Amino acid sequence: MFMARNLKDERIDYDKIAEMQSFKELTKKKNSFLWTITVIFLAAYLLLPILTSFTEILHQKAVGEITWVWFYSAGLFIMTWGLAHLYVAKANSFDKEAKAIIEEYERGVE
Repeated sequence: MFMARNLKDERIDYDKIAEMQSFKELTKKKNSFLWTITVIFLAAYLLLPILTSFTEILHQKAVGEITWVWFYSAGLFIMTWGLAHLYVAKANSFDKEAKAIIEEYERGVE
């Protein structure tokens, strides 16, 4: 598969990039990170209805009349913001690696 790169007659061979070892390693790292963060996110969110419906753990009073479910729920918001910031930081590092892979491809083409 060849795609136009810019106004010059240069073309990018995306199949060749996909076969590069550095691209495969980046893809593996990225997929591993994304699956891990997704599992953590879903597990934390799905645990809330399970703990509130089938156990009494979060129904115990924590501070005055406030139960632990409020703290757990607030923690989910904090976790979501934290995971979003972590994702942005990792995405920036993945972008740097992708740029290096493109530069490696260009050195091989020239």
